[in-house]
Amino acid sequence: MNFDSRLKALKEEYASLITKTNYPEENGNGIFERYRYPVLTAAHTPLQWRYDLNPGSNPYLMERFGINAVFNAGAIRFRDKYALVARVEGADRKSFFAVAESENGTDNFVFRPYPILMPSLPDGDTNLYDMRLVQHQDGWIYGLFCTEKRDPEASPGDQTSAIAQCGIARTKDLTDWERLPNLVTPSPQQRNVVLHPEFVNGQYAFYTRPQDGFIEAGNGGGIGFGLCSNIEKAVITEEKVIDPKRYHTIYEAKNGLGPAPIKTSRGWLHLAHGVRNTAAGLRYTLYLFLTDLNDLTRVIAKPAGYFMAPEGMERTGDVSNVLFCNGWIADPDGKVYIYYASSDTRMHVAVSSIEQLLDYVLNTAPDGLHSAASVNRVKELVDMNRAGRPVLEKSPEDHPH
Repeated sequence: MNFDSRLKALKEEYASLITKTNYPEENGNGIFERYRYPVLTAAHTPLQWRYDLNPGSNPYLMERFGINAVFNAGAIRFRDKYALVARVEGADRKSFFAVAESENGTDNFVFRPYPILMPSLPDGDTNLYDMRLVQHQDGWIYGLFCTEKRDPEASPGDQTSAIAQCGIARTKDLTDWERLPNLVTPSPQQRNVVLHPEFVNGQYAFYTRPQDGFIEAGNGGGIGFGLCSNIEKAVITEEKVIDPKRYHTIYEAKNGLGPAPIKTSRGWLHLAHGVRNTAAGLRYTLYLFLTDLNDLTRVIAKPAGYFMAPEGMERTGDVSNVLFCNGWIADPDGKVYIYYASSDTRMHVAVSSIEQLLDYVLNTAPDGLHSAASVNRVKELVDMNRAGRPVLEKSPEDHPH
């Protein structure tokens, strides 16, 4: 195939991909609707990023910059579009951020012409990834992300030890970003940090993930909470764990908040990921919980188990058996778009509503933490169904946690 015919075929294939209509899967679980096709993959990245399109300098039309995966995207409604700030990982294993936008939120996502040129700090970054986006009460759009570099204390033969911290940047247009100093906390390392969208007692509020090492959460762990007065030099002096790890749960190894919480009439709705160990390695699933409107550190409802787990093709990829979410969008009409990545490879969307998610959180029993409690819950449902009695909504106070 010569240059022109190959280029024509590439353009047709690309146009077909980014204009494909997406459909909800049938017969879901009543909590959300998964959509059939991924919304972003490596193949969705523009041809101009991957190819030199000049026949003189690239006569075989080879890829000059390989893209390995597109995943773990922050999400925001911006100028009447659904915008994802995705983690794009090159074949060289380095990640960067890029904005893709859609008119309807479920398909036809198109990347902006250029990736985000994120400013560096004086001490540098080796890798940046997993941005959480929030439109803050102060008027700025903030992006909080993981900034990683090699551990300077590691031995010369150890090229895997790393230090992760929370990077902070802000923007008005998702194109030009102002880089702020990294967040400082009492923990040696930080990942999965999220900014609360409103001031709390006049201060900026952060959900953190205290971590002793790059991989292991260590003795502490769990989803933390802390305040600081100045985000331009953000320092948290005290972290309070509000959602700890627990033995023999879906979050026994580690857990971290996903996107910024959504404010509802019943409380702040949170989406998080939980990690447990298996004989096949770590398994990442997603779960929901609700915190008090006035006391953000008080969990008032938390269903047992996972809200979403990898299914079918979602189970395979660079890091298999993983679902991860750091972006969702709640529309004014109550519809919620949940953007999640599978196996560190691709982005998907599921659609629900505030009403459905609150129903799920408030009417699904909490984890009883032992097998007998699970059996009793099944028996309770069977007894109620045989008697023809409905399961009544419980108040948040009825949910132990």
